[in-house]
Amino acid sequence: MTITLPAAKPTVANFSSGPCAKRPGWTPQALKDAALGRSHRAKIGKTKLEQAIEETREILRVPADYRIGIVPASDTGAVEMALWSLLGARGVDLLAWESFGSEWVTDVVKQLRLADARTVKADYGEIVDLAAVDSRARDVVFTWNGTTSGVRVPNADWIAADREGLAICDATSAAFAQPLDWPKLDVVTFSWQKALGGEAAHGMLVLSPRAVARLESYTPAWPLPKIFRLTKGGKLIDGIFKGETINTPSMLCVEDYLDALAWARSIGGLDALIARADANLAAIERFVAATPWIDFLARDPATRSNTSVCLKVVDPAVAALPAEAQAAFAKALAGAIEKEKAGFDIASYRDAPPGLRIWCGATVETADVEALMPWLDWSFHKAKAELSLAA
Repeated sequence: MTITLPAAKPTVANFSSGPCAKRPGWTPQALKDAALGRSHRAKIGKTKLEQAIEETREILRVPADYRIGIVPASDTGAVEMALWSLLGARGVDLLAWESFGSEWVTDVVKQLRLADARTVKADYGEIVDLAAVDSRARDVVFTWNGTTSGVRVPNADWIAADREGLAICDATSAAFAQPLDWPKLDVVTFSWQKALGGEAAHGMLVLSPRAVARLESYTPAWPLPKIFRLTKGGKLIDGIFKGETINTPSMLCVEDYLDALAWARSIGGLDALIARADANLAAIERFVAATPWIDFLARDPATRSNTSVCLKVVDPAVAALPAEAQAAFAKALAGAIEKEKAGFDIASYRDAPPGLRIWCGATVETADVEALMPWLDWSFHKAKAELSLAA
């Protein structure tokens, strides 16, 4: 068969799941007011950090009595601070259905070595039995949206409203793209480089009053390095949640985050951000419905991510290949598209099943997602022809 190159390419071909595409229309000129060469503790620096916190609160609709802090080491740093500072006071259920949830399991079980830690796992494409989670009596640690599997929780109904434990949620690929049920969440973490396309290395840590109470009433049995310490003398270090960061932040990255927040506000805030991500997912859903060789990794549409959309090749001839050959085939799909500069960074995560992963967060234009779809079909038929697989 003749394999013809698609007629058009995405205007912006960046589909990485982190760092993600910059907001539409972004140029370096957006950073012209950055407080470069100034101390983050000077009035100008602290004002910008406080602004980042309060605008985050406004757009994400974080309750007024929740604390928001800017912390080191991206979302990973924020999650680690929460795990090391809060866990151990009671038993904990650890939920994992993809790579990062599994990393938090490793931290708690092998590093913190908590005796009463129960692991609840599911395979890629599935989600754990949420009804079996004891969110009332135990702490629970989970990812809202599994970045490497494209599987998200459908809601927070499974978290008890009258819980005694804490609900600790890694929301890094959900925040700004999916509604978060704040009354059901005690710790929420995310980073700037996901749904708003910010720059790396800075994390956000959101604490409910219940989480603050735990911090001020419980001292972990293990030592905490300075970079993890959220309390002093049994009291919350309040300055962390007013822009007084633990370590030195990049004021260039802060300015970029402020620009992304301003863009989000200008298009209509959280509702508009969610609608854009939903429209991007819908574009892929239309393609998958019309294309027999591809399917979503997430088996249940109710748990299908609208940001980190993961796809698998289900063509019978490819599925019959050995596992290593299937992985090479999926890698060839992404590589051919990247070579044509029609789509960058769309290979599945290294620990995930072979396939494709396309970031569909709000900073991605739906027209670019739609323009990418014919390239998926082109690369599939090209790779299949090169392997001389039967039609």
